[in-house]
Amino acid sequence: MSFPLSLTPPVFLAPMAGITDLPTRSLVARFGAGLVVSEMIASGEWLTSRPGTREKAELGLGIEGTAVQIAGREAAPMAEAARMIEAQGARLIDINMGCPAKKVTQGASGSALMKTPDHALRLIEAVVEAVNVPVTLKTRLGWDDDMLNAPDIARRAEAAGIQMITIHGRTRCQFYKGRADWAAIRGVVEAVDIPVIANGDIVDTETARAALAQSGADGVMIGRGVQGRPWLLAQVAHDIYGTPAPVVPQGAEFTQMVLDHYDDLLRFYGTKLGLRVARKHLGWYMDHAATPDTHRRAVLTARSVEETMVLLPAALDPAQWEAAA
Repeated sequence: MSFPLSLTPPVFLAPMAGITDLPTRSLVARFGAGLVVSEMIASGEWLTSRPGTREKAELGLGIEGTAVQIAGREAAPMAEAARMIEAQGARLIDINMGCPAKKVTQGASGSALMKTPDHALRLIEAVVEAVNVPVTLKTRLGWDDDMLNAPDIARRAEAAGIQMITIHGRTRCQFYKGRADWAAIRGVVEAVDIPVIANGDIVDTETARAALAQSGADGVMIGRGVQGRPWLLAQVAHDIYGTPAPVVPQGAEFTQMVLDHYDDLLRFYGTKLGLRVARKHLGWYMDHAATPDTHRRAVLTARSVEETMVLLPAALDPAQWEAAA
């Protein structure tokens, strides 16, 4: 199976709004990933230069192994946004037809496009014709259990020039409830000749192997599993595809990685917004470290950058918990 560009190993980072920003994507990519995907960008917001929109795509400009994901409901703005993004150096463009958020679907975008496949195909055709870089598609199994049309949409998307499809193993109406149905992705795999990537509830090597076995997919996309574990994609790729094992930071090295990520977030967003954005990342890192509640509360209620930086080493390093006991 031939992948667009050099997307190997086929263990990819999913786009997650408010999470997979430039600092986070960069950290995951440094450990190793076949592909990282920007947060979803609304094509209309890109064209009007809404503050914060273009920053979301910054990592995608000129860097192989990175996709810039766009969304929209009209062909012309989607095509124009794709042309502009390509002109600024994007190596791969991904079309979002999977986002289940009401604010997206109420605007007839994201997974709502699965209800109007003819219209969805016009958007796909417009984007593919507008650019010379590979265009990929991310979608779900369908709108609901009565409209499981992902195989048909995938077949038509392939004919329109889409070079890879990622399928989240739920319908839109499921949102993130229940369990992803990896076996249902097999219908898409059998419908097309291009690579198909399985997504949904893949959080470690065990679930990645199960998703691949049940779906027959060519690779996996992991989202929430990387929270607090930016080396996860590289570890899964090592376990399944034999790529070099990541050096998982421990003790002081883990603390330094977190401090560096924290600093990168503050630089990227500015201190005021960065403090809010970084708090969830620090929470995930402390989940991984099994930080005691007292240390956790102290970090998450700290009122300044300086206080947080002082508290983090004691919160993340078990050796310091034992010393203080």
